Amino acid sequence: MRIVLFIFFFLAVFLASYGFYIRQEDIATGELCIGLGVTTLFFIWMPIFVYYRWKGKDVKEYMLNEENILKMRKHTNKKKV
Repeated sequence: MRIVLFIFFFLAVFLASYGFYIRQEDIATGELCIGLGVTTLFFIWMPIFVYYRWKGKDVKEYMLNEENILKMRKHTNKKKV
């Protein structure tokens, strides 16, 4: 999974960089490459990255509910003392 993330990230960066380079000679092709790079980054790379980072974690730990608010208050009160 990590290798796939690296491949898509470098592909998106390469496409955007190549688009900026080519844009000086051929505006339409340059803008197409830039658009494909940005699209790859946000619609392919980002969902895979989010899935990879959140896989196996409990979402309830990150939700703001009454129990977690009490834990945060205890933690901040310990720091003040």
